Amino acid sequence: MAERLAGGNAAVALLANAVATGGALIALILTFGPISGAHFNPVVTLALWARRRDGFGRALAYVVAQIVGAILGVWLAHAMFGLAIFETSSHMRGTFGEAIGEIVATFGLLGLILVGTRHAAASLPYGIAAYIVSAYWFTSSTSFANPAVTLARSLTDTFAGIAPAHVPAFVAAEALGAVLAILVFGWLLAPSGAAAEK
Repeated sequence: MAERLAGGNAAVALLANAVATGGALIALILTFGPISGAHFNPVVTLALWARRRDGFGRALAYVVAQIVGAILGVWLAHAMFGLAIFETSSHMRGTFGEAIGEIVATFGLLGLILVGTRHAAASLPYGIAAYIVSAYWFTSSTSFANPAVTLARSLTDTFAGIAPAHVPAFVAAEALGAVLAILVFGWLLAPSGAAAEK
């Protein structure tokens, strides 16, 4: 819809995508938070599992559901807007700078979630939405920050797509961003010496 209405103006299309994504994230997190903890992102699910080390079977089930759901979402969007259901993207996103953008996007998202789940859980839906809307603009990659979304977006030849050949680099960058976030925010959130001794 954004691409059609923007009339070739990439900035307008990006703004429309960012706003729609942010609004949808708030609604989805508020809806599914009480049901599943609003697990939509494999790197978030695996990062939370890595910190708690419990329920790997559930985490794996979430990851499978996230990937299947993202792919079905693309096909549903194609059906709604009269596009071919099955296609692949020709949108090139293969630069080193875009890979760095995905590291930054995922690092920031994970940091927000790791801190927010501990200190500001009620505000987290709005914080995540605000972060993603802004990260569309401050990262070179337009902030996929989600391997399931990355894979699904390779199956659409629209403004949002990513060429299948560039998916592995994006997913690797997202994984690296997640690992860095776990390490950095694990250190930042560790109890101080005095608190740890109590």
